[in-house]
Amino acid sequence: MRRPQRGGSKLREQLSNHDKKGEAVEHRESIHGEWSSRWVFVLAAAGSAVGLGNIWKFPYIAGENGGGAFVLVYLLCIALVGIPIMMAEVLLGRRGRRSPINTLRFLTQEGHHHPAWEYLGWAGVVAGFLILSYYSVIAGWALSYLVWHITGTFQGIDAAGAQQFFADLTGSPERLLAWHTIFMVMTTLVVARGVRSGLEQAVRVMMPALFVLLLVLVGYAATTGHFGEGLAFLFTPDFHRLSGNSVLIALGHAFFTLSLGMGAIMVYGSYMPHGASISRSTLMIAGADTLVALLAGMAIFPVVFANGLEPGAGPGLLFQTLPLAFGQMPWGSLFGALFFLLVTFAAWTSAISLVEPTVAWLVENHGFTRAWAALATGLAAWVLGLATIFSFNIGADWTLFAHCQIEAGVEVCSGGKTAFDLLDYLTSNIMLPLGGLVIALFAGWVMQRRLVQEELRLYGKGFEVWYFVLRYLSPVAMIVVFLGAIGIL
Repeated sequence: MRRPQRGGSKLREQLSNHDKKGEAVEHRESIHGEWSSRWVFVLAAAGSAVGLGNIWKFPYIAGENGGGAFVLVYLLCIALVGIPIMMAEVLLGRRGRRSPINTLRFLTQEGHHHPAWEYLGWAGVVAGFLILSYYSVIAGWALSYLVWHITGTFQGIDAAGAQQFFADLTGSPERLLAWHTIFMVMTTLVVARGVRSGLEQAVRVMMPALFVLLLVLVGYAATTGHFGEGLAFLFTPDFHRLSGNSVLIALGHAFFTLSLGMGAIMVYGSYMPHGASISRSTLMIAGADTLVALLAGMAIFPVVFANGLEPGAGPGLLFQTLPLAFGQMPWGSLFGALFFLLVTFAAWTSAISLVEPTVAWLVENHGFTRAWAALATGLAAWVLGLATIFSFNIGADWTLFAHCQIEAGVEVCSGGKTAFDLLDYLTSNIMLPLGGLVIALFAGWVMQRRLVQEELRLYGKGFEVWYFVLRYLSPVAMIVVFLGAIGIL
């Protein structure tokens, strides 16, 4: 299963040489390969950022929190949190040219910093792996809906039927296991082929296809007769509905939507061409991610309003409300299939980026070939995903941290978390916000300013503004996100 890996030996030798000489070791090439161009890096990172949340969450929270007013606040939060921290994570990755774990080890040795900073790399990789385990299960739902739209299963379905269909899917561990397995195999096969032949070829096809599908669906939404109503819901500024909690939601989503703090952007940055501009690339990635979210809203809400459905349905919007809407419309099976193909592509590109940090580490440190590393990572995530599958059916009553009390002689428990709830809470509310905070602190306060500027290649007022935001505003914003996520704010 394993054999000596020349690249892994070279990596360990360089790390040990750094200790012996007491000076920085230049390592400007990744043993895993490199993106062929800056544009491919932008596509790959945008693929990592664009996921299930872009398709349903952003349009929904924008409409419920003031429409255009919320969009303006969100864009400000992207500028204060998303872009500065993404630039920091990319520059750390390109400086280290390794997996996140070994990148932080290299950077702490290069700058003679406390070795405890290495745990930042571990935290990101572990968070990404945990997210992958349940993300694959949810993505499997999208894959199943794609197939069932193709076969016309939802044609003429009513509200009760759509709800029952979803309940039948989540209530069947066998069906969830089948789709979870298919999606994980799809993801593992891409990663196993390497940076150029696997990851790059995948994003070259899927990301342009994703944008084309979005534009087709927006065009379809324009024929519903409710396009103006959908645009008004999404873009009309209503500052009366904009509250302190709305700002908190915008802050959190600005961070989470860009896949920050989970090792994916850092490892993608390690494959970034040396001459590519980190700042311009990051602006394009953030712009593409926001554009996808807005186009998704323009495609979804006219369809929802055309059928008199509730736009604030949360996750149910994707798997219950929209299938009902497509099932009642002319050409609904075709455009429903296109929509869930879009969702599958978004989930697939994100899942690929979640596998990559662990695969890179296994290749570097344990002599795995890339194919075996991808197989081992995919299999481990698949096994852990069983806990999420059972959370929706046979294990729904297996909860932790429940509050129990005796009522009329009967023990009544509430507030317990299933395995899925626990994994989601641990990663989204604790690990990722703290990871973003530590990235800002390391790049802004620990890493030498000279090295930061050398890697970023940004000078003058542009650098000073970014550096000030990263050092002062971004950490405060991340603390607010963390406190809000755990329910203190």
